[in-house]
Amino acid sequence: MARRRQVFDARADERPRARPRRRRESSTTARVLVALPWAAFAIAIIVAGGTIFTLALIVLGIVGLHELYRMFRDARPIPLAGFAGLAALLLAARYGDQFQMVLVSAAAVAVVFLAALQRGPHRGVTLAMAVTLLGVFWVGLGLAHAVLLRGLPHGDGLLIDTLIGVFLGDTGAYFAGRFWGTRPIAPRVSPNKTLEGAVAGFLTGTFAFWFAGLYQNWLSGADAVLIGATVALAAPFGDLFESMLKRDAGVKDSGRLFGEHGGVLDRLDAAFFAVVVAYYAAAALL
Repeated sequence: MARRRQVFDARADERPRARPRRRRESSTTARVLVALPWAAFAIAIIVAGGTIFTLALIVLGIVGLHELYRMFRDARPIPLAGFAGLAALLLAARYGDQFQMVLVSAAAVAVVFLAALQRGPHRGVTLAMAVTLLGVFWVGLGLAHAVLLRGLPHGDGLLIDTLIGVFLGDTGAYFAGRFWGTRPIAPRVSPNKTLEGAVAGFLTGTFAFWFAGLYQNWLSGADAVLIGATVALAAPFGDLFESMLKRDAGVKDSGRLFGEHGGVLDRLDAAFFAVVVAYYAAAALL
């Protein structure tokens, strides 16, 4: 009996009752500490605008492409061609408009083809070009539309509102899904994302955009709700898009630039989709 009690007590002592909570609190604290300086950096480059903003996004975009190409290294992508295409797209958005961006997109296909020719014919060249161009069009077009959005009248406020809507919407979806989520919306891609979380994220993101607009007298409440709704609706698709890529690549995070938040792709995946719809919604309404 004594021996059985001793075994039971030993097992009880081994149970880390308080550790999960401490780990969660530590992880949350680490996330906040990492997020604060990056949030300040984002605000600083958005307020600066112009060439400074564009160059900063080119650097972030190249880091994001590096993460993508590393995830799919077996496909043998062509990084230099991808980096050049991304930089050209953002410069076209800065010094031109959508027409120049279309020209650059067409040229990017030709550049990637020529770069593939330099390697010589090999099995899998189609996949190599496809992954290279995926990065150019996914990351490059997303960031290029951020440049276009910043270039609109009051573009600094619109872009900050968009990011607030994206990140607070994601936070609302996370907590709602964690506490009330029961219906997965894409179990094969991201099992933890639920319908309840998606609805809460949409409402939170829309409200966050509207609330941020209260301090901007050039943005009416109705326009803020409409733009915020498009942002909140598009953002989860960007998140799911990257989740599908990571699941296919067999990785948890794309990188570690943002510490607990992961890499550039992990942090900006939703924004890549949201800034596109935010730009066209704002251009149509304002």
